[in-house]
Amino acid sequence: MLALGLCFVAGLTQLSSAAQRERVAGPGVLPIRANPTQQSTLPVLAFPEPGIDDIASYQGYQTRFYRDSRQNTVQIYLEPRGGRVVHVLANAANESAGFTVRDTRGRPARVTWRDQPAHVADSGAVRTLEYRLITEVNQVELGWFLLGSMRVERDFVYAGRHLQPFTAPPFVVAEESLLVADVARLPADERDRHLALLRAGSLDDLSSRLQPVLAEHRSDTAWVVRAERPSLDGRNRMWLEIRVDPRRVKAEVGKGTVSLRTRPGSPLTLTVTLATDAAPLSPLQREEIFNPTYLTLLRGYEEQYRRDKAPTLRRIERQVRAVELLSSKEKLMAGLPNFATYFGRDMMMTALMMRPIWSPDMSEHVIASVLRKLGPHGEVSHEEALGGQAIRENAVVYDSLIGVYLGAVQEGRSPRADSSLIRARSILRDLQATRENYHMIDDEFQLPILAARYLSDSSVPADRKRAFLSEEARGSTHLALLLRELALVARQTRPYVEQPAALNLVSFPKRDSVHWRSASWRDSDAGYGGGRFAMDVNAIWAPQALEAIATILATLPSLGITPANIDSLAGRSQGTVLQQYARDSVALRHAIGVWRNARRHFEVSLGQAEATRRIQARLSTLTGSESRYWGRLLKRRGFVPDSVRFLALSLDSAGVPIPVVNTDPATGLFLEDLTPRIVDGELQPATVLRDVAPFTLLYPAGLLVQQLGPLVANDAYASPQVWARFAKDHYHGARVVWGREVNLTLMGIANQIGGLFAAPGKLRQPTLKPYVDSLYAALGRVTAAAHASGLEHNELWSYKIEGGRLQPVRYGTSSDIQLWNTTNLAVQFVVSGLPLHSF
Repeated sequence: MLALGLCFVAGLTQLSSAAQRERVAGPGVLPIRANPTQQSTLPVLAFPEPGIDDIASYQGYQTRFYRDSRQNTVQIYLEPRGGRVVHVLANAANESAGFTVRDTRGRPARVTWRDQPAHVADSGAVRTLEYRLITEVNQVELGWFLLGSMRVERDFVYAGRHLQPFTAPPFVVAEESLLVADVARLPADERDRHLALLRAGSLDDLSSRLQPVLAEHRSDTAWVVRAERPSLDGRNRMWLEIRVDPRRVKAEVGKGTVSLRTRPGSPLTLTVTLATDAAPLSPLQREEIFNPTYLTLLRGYEEQYRRDKAPTLRRIERQVRAVELLSSKEKLMAGLPNFATYFGRDMMMTALMMRPIWSPDMSEHVIASVLRKLGPHGEVSHEEALGGQAIRENAVVYDSLIGVYLGAVQEGRSPRADSSLIRARSILRDLQATRENYHMIDDEFQLPILAARYLSDSSVPADRKRAFLSEEARGSTHLALLLRELALVARQTRPYVEQPAALNLVSFPKRDSVHWRSASWRDSDAGYGGGRFAMDVNAIWAPQALEAIATILATLPSLGITPANIDSLAGRSQGTVLQQYARDSVALRHAIGVWRNARRHFEVSLGQAEATRRIQARLSTLTGSESRYWGRLLKRRGFVPDSVRFLALSLDSAGVPIPVVNTDPATGLFLEDLTPRIVDGELQPATVLRDVAPFTLLYPAGLLVQQLGPLVANDAYASPQVWARFAKDHYHGARVVWGREVNLTLMGIANQIGGLFAAPGKLRQPTLKPYVDSLYAALGRVTAAAHASGLEHNELWSYKIEGGRLQPVRYGTSSDIQLWNTTNLAVQFVVSGLPLHSF
């Protein structure tokens, strides 16, 4: 069908008369005339920004963020290394549209913005955005048009398909092709029912939706080619139009490609129009996001910036705008361009860190968003699948049902065949039904902490808390849903309370017979070094979640909610772990105490000689330039201490530590004010400083790289098998710094410092001054290193060694704006409130 469709399009170009061309274009191509409702709009943000960003580190990459006619975010980015132009629509369907630009030799052709403004409009459900690009290359070919879910675009680029020749086999979404093939296998009558549910007139009609179809329209003053693709279920459509002036540009439509040629030496200008009828979101503005204190501060920053144009103040404004671009009443998006949808962990982590500057509405908004998506047993959704991604995932379910149906027919099992068909039809009735991903385990432990901090916030009136808890959601109430989730946490942590052995810790799920899924925030394949028990989940999140449950259970009676209410709302048999904790606070305090000691399983201590031996072995596996660079630093500075102590990244399947130094202890520093335990003598300052030490100990002994920041992990002390994992997957390894972890580190250290002062300049105990000095020194070192990178507001960044020098570089698949990176706003706010100290 694809070949027929392309032949049809090619045939259209043979028609000569204007009437024929108009007939060929048909209703699918917009008439070429000005839209009187169009409004000009400037980009809200653009990267890199001269005077603010390190332009060289972006390696030619450019991006802009606009608002469409409904104020939804539209990001456009230009990736010169692959010649890719991508549009991300942060709407209710998480859409994108992209194409690749190449010169006559098949090399990526560099394009850039023709001018700043875009033009937005809407007509009924359709919203459009129009802008112009320019290239100095006088002849280009456009191909690899891809319209649909941003997840498809992301997978397409990650797999390197955008780099293949335009003559390579056409790209189709495998799951969608499977669904079409399944429909074709059905008996004729049943096939017609399924086609009707998909709003398709025929199997050919359905097949034509697997790829964008190119069609052109010509007039004396404009030539337009449209790449259009309806969703597989026929509910939505989006299209991308390229318009040129035929008096200056010769244009031809080929087999899935568009060729454009102008006079030699003349630049080529393209007008690009993007259109969709997918549902919009309801954006939030800064007045709805930030609390009055911080809004006043922002207004002061704005006035100051108008006077002196300080880059620091410009960065603050950019981050505020980033928060706005990612925030809507429906959800907070994790980031753009790669994660333009709900991620439970990202929302909750951000909400926890932004509490000093966010309004209470935002905590309620985030908690409610998470509760609405809980699984049947209280599981927190990690990520939602919308629009085209939901179609992909539902298509897999449909395929399995059709497989069962056909097998049952062959075996003569009519009841089984009938039930499978009924379920398959129900899938097609709502092929875009949102699907939730419950694969992660860290987010289960984050929700109780966020809820506890909201419910124990004395600045929020009790009536407001009661109203929020009683608000209905999914046929229940926020309170009942929250209790369901707390009960899950209590159950998950109970085995270790009953027998505190390493193998009773909270485990990752099995990926296969010998591997464990990385199911916490380091969710790449190498993330936890192949471990089964994550340190962050077990030594930090689990004990903090139990503390949060204690806080919630202690707070609920003041809101009129008793243990008896909890029993009835839980809706389960008597005697659950949560019900026991609700009636017996001593049992809960015992559980908390047991889990506080879980960190002992992850403690690693190496003597200087052994640590040095392992470091040198690791360096010997690096490339020559890198091995020499780090080896030279190690020899010159001699910074391997007498002993190296840290919390291992994870435990293996036998409960043995995998000795990878990591930034996760920063989460513990952030979540808990340790000062009361230090003042009471329960905790020694040296214990806290041991957790801080890796952040200031220079790599390759520790994590800190001067002029870059703290690496997210250092595998130098681990086994060659772990080295191999991280060598193949740098995303959470020893070549990257994560903005999230820098912010957590700075916020965690700042929280510990702030808690040590009874009043500005007055320590709770004078004997704690050396401890305070050490914390201030760590805060200063991490701040200086990250700031020197010039990339501290990126999602993550890396480095390269050239000419014997280390140069920071932007990580290739880094998001341009990331929700939890905007927490730098809260970091600056908290750090600025600390007593003055000389670093």
